[in-house]
Amino acid sequence: MSDTRFTGSITALITPMNRDGSLDFTSFEHLVNWQIEEGTSALCAMGTTGESPTLSHQEHHEVIERAIKVSAGRAPVIAGAGSNSTSEAVDLARHAEKAGASAVLVVTPYYNKPTQEGLYRHFMAVADAISIPVVLYNIPGRSVIDISVETMGRLARHANIIGVKDATANLLRPLQVRRAISKPFNQLSGEDGTTVSFLAAGGDGCISVTSNVAPALCALVQADWQAGRVADAIATQDKLLPLHDALFCESNPAPVKYAASLLGLAGETCRLPLAPLTEPSRRLVKAALVDVGLLN
Repeated sequence: MSDTRFTGSITALITPMNRDGSLDFTSFEHLVNWQIEEGTSALCAMGTTGESPTLSHQEHHEVIERAIKVSAGRAPVIAGAGSNSTSEAVDLARHAEKAGASAVLVVTPYYNKPTQEGLYRHFMAVADAISIPVVLYNIPGRSVIDISVETMGRLARHANIIGVKDATANLLRPLQVRRAISKPFNQLSGEDGTTVSFLAAGGDGCISVTSNVAPALCALVQADWQAGRVADAIATQDKLLPLHDALFCESNPAPVKYAASLLGLAGETCRLPLAPLTEPSRRLVKAALVDVGLLN
């Protein structure tokens, strides 16, 4: 059984793009280096925040390879390998393993609406195809389907399935999952706003959108919690709350890409069908960056 365990602030990386929609690897490499310097404990490339649904397979592969090359062992790279086609998810997972990823993140199949048995077989097929760890990604708000606690318990019997990114915002879930699974199971929040609450419920860390633009503060929340400085962790989380809220004022990652553009990290371009941020949302994101102290 794998003893891999991810903790702390893990950034769900944006994929910077030029104005014409082509990939901006110069900004991407700068972002990866900056994240590590600011205390991010691991990097998650090619998840929803990385706009994986609109990248070609070749682009997807190149982003994963570039993240692994630039991080150069300084931080683990969790490679997004999700798809609503099981064979495609298997192919992406195999590429991630070959490229040197530390683990893969596999989202629930969107649009298809599989049954719990379908979900079980989908994730098992991916886990059987590779030898690196698999982190389940449960985000019913995006993919409609929710991995039940019972199904997660069944999946956890597989040696390669080590944990879950939980974006349900249901704070009973980490308690229920821990009770249903006998082995150590790596529970990571996928909701920035519930970071501290999730830790209090027994979680291990957060795969964060906000940490794209506030990596040091997000890492500080995790470090303070782990050191037992609970009041300090709560205080920093309170400080970040306006930014957490603003970065989800429209569909992710449009708000965080706009925030990154204001900070000079990357351009704001997203690929269609994601549209540019509206003016009211731009004002909201900019005000939140000022409020948190990231922008003058």
